[in-house]
Amino acid sequence: MDSKCQSRVENMKSELHQRGFLSVRKLLSEAGYSSFDLYYDVFGKPHLHDGKHISITHSYEFSSIIISDEIVGIDMELQREKILRIADKFCDTEFDYLDRKNTAEYIKKLTVIWGAKEAIFKIRNEKGISFKDHISVNQFDLDNNQATASLNFNGLNKGFRLYFEEIENFTLVYALEQ
Repeated sequence: MDSKCQSRVENMKSELHQRGFLSVRKLLSEAGYSSFDLYYDVFGKPHLHDGKHISITHSYEFSSIIISDEIVGIDMELQREKILRIADKFCDTEFDYLDRKNTAEYIKKLTVIWGAKEAIFKIRNEKGISFKDHISVNQFDLDNNQATASLNFNGLNKGFRLYFEEIENFTLVYALEQ
């Protein structure tokens, strides 16, 4: 590990953040990259010097990266009941197809929706984007592991392909522009 990375790790107060940082560097290495290949823009969005697109996520003990020739965003979230209390802050049209009676499925679908909106936000990374007002996730089936979504913001209307999977009570979602 280079001295810049070593210094960053040593200045992190949380062991969880240290592990997240180091695990992302390990994943980069597994993909054939070093920390020198990665840089962040003024908005904190990661980039690779070779022009490929990268997105990074970590949640508790999990970390993941996605590297693609296409513009991509990724997010991982723990499935938990807390999402029931905050759903109205990030969902709007999605309530039309969600079944609130099946709590377990409702939590899983809300977690997919949150992760999808987070992944899309990582792609666009623009000030003023509202998860509730500007990003819509179309109806989907949990067994299909795919969905579509759209972003309507400041005259921009963009479609996205979504892919998701469940890993030990976590939901991993990644988005690609259509």
